[in-house]
Amino acid sequence: MQRILIALICLFFIGSCKPPVFPPKPPGYFRIDTPAEHLYKLFDQPGYPYTFEYPVYSVPEHDTMFLADSIDTRYWININFPELGAIINITYKEITPKQPLSKLVMDSYGMSFFHHEKADYIQSTEFRNQHGSSGIIYILGGNAASKYQFTATDSTKNFIRGALYFNVTPNADSLKPASDFIERDIEHMLWTLKWR
Repeated sequence: MQRILIALICLFFIGSCKPPVFPPKPPGYFRIDTPAEHLYKLFDQPGYPYTFEYPVYSVPEHDTMFLADSIDTRYWININFPELGAIINITYKEITPKQPLSKLVMDSYGMSFFHHEKADYIQSTEFRNQHGSSGIIYILGGNAASKYQFTATDSTKNFIRGALYFNVTPNADSLKPASDFIERDIEHMLWTLKWR
């Protein structure tokens, strides 16, 4: 009996000498600090066929990524958010007999739904502002490359298409604070959009 007791005590001590095992921690995300409030100023560049209010914590720049002789990129701009690592790419096209509104709308629809494989869903919402602009805002759920896309037009002469991109691999969870913050800025830009 005494031998059995000693053997059990020895087994207890041997078994209790294992180092503790800690479960792995869940993955974390970088903290994204958004500006304290939404403030805007007017984009009113000479010669541009449109004006709108854009966030003061962003920088509008001429888009030089796509240069081709066959496409007029004079009025293409990027709204850069340097602190958030984001960009709103805005392309402008004039409505002409060779590029009717129906073709521009269908092309934009195709570009938005190009992301359907990565998107969990695509929600579209129509809008019309007090300055005669109307269009569609597309919200793409999941890890699509662009969470927000939009079109706007006066239905007679002018058409723009925009898309929000981040300069990181798409991850809806980690980018949610920044994309939700910029969503409000996109809506403000579209509500203040005017044509010349």
